[in-house]
Amino acid sequence: MANELLLNSKSTAEQNCSSRESSYHVLGIRLDAVQISGVVAQMEEWISQRDGSHFIAVTNIHVLMEARHNLSFRRVLDAADLCVPDGMPLVWIGRLRGHQLKHRVYGPDLLLDFCRETKAKGYRHFFYGGAPGVPEALAAKLKHQFPMLEVAGTYSPPFRPLTPEEDARVVEMINRAGADVLWVGLGCPKQELWMYEHREMLRTPVLVGVGQAFDIHAGRLRQAPAWMREHGLEWLFRFAAEPRRLWRRYLIYNSEFVFSELLEILGVRKFD
Repeated sequence: MANELLLNSKSTAEQNCSSRESSYHVLGIRLDAVQISGVVAQMEEWISQRDGSHFIAVTNIHVLMEARHNLSFRRVLDAADLCVPDGMPLVWIGRLRGHQLKHRVYGPDLLLDFCRETKAKGYRHFFYGGAPGVPEALAAKLKHQFPMLEVAGTYSPPFRPLTPEEDARVVEMINRAGADVLWVGLGCPKQELWMYEHREMLRTPVLVGVGQAFDIHAGRLRQAPAWMREHGLEWLFRFAAEPRRLWRRYLIYNSEFVFSELLEILGVRKFD
């Protein structure tokens, strides 16, 4: 798979990067300097154009450091049509680079804001991911909040690799549903890889990886208070809730990120 990603995504990544009017790099990873309103507008444009599938990588420090450690995954991010800053430290760095970023593009907020802003437009939503029952619960809660929301379908894949036959059936199911937006909640890096590998097979104009948004909006996961989310402290809230599962991500990856970014900001090291 690594060789395929290296060969096939290079030209796509170059085209994407060359078309960016406003972007910046953090540790060598491209981020698009956009806000949620701009992402919603771009999603609507892709829906109206219907010129293939476009995928959005909602990027936080975990996603970025996965890309630093895995060249194949970095090529996946390079190929994303939008790579948006979800983590507040990435927003702060964007501000240092001269971009007017007031807020992060937080996956759960992007999902809600898109549904809110487009609720009367008849867009069809498909929810792919989460544990059994989660995408259905998410769709039901969104439908209750936005009665005009059109749910094209839901599917919770098994926690194992799908066989080629199973995967083909999933693609056929999603294509038959006629969705305008496919929300993917598989977690990093699985959801980004899935969108990259399936974008040529799907007829859905927009694919968005929103990870924990499924569990949050389905009522299975507590969300950090707004003041913690907007001040870069959501990691502390989540770490306190699940220390055994998240200690490596936050204590090792976050420390590595801070050290590396200080070197970059001070001009001691340049990351390609």
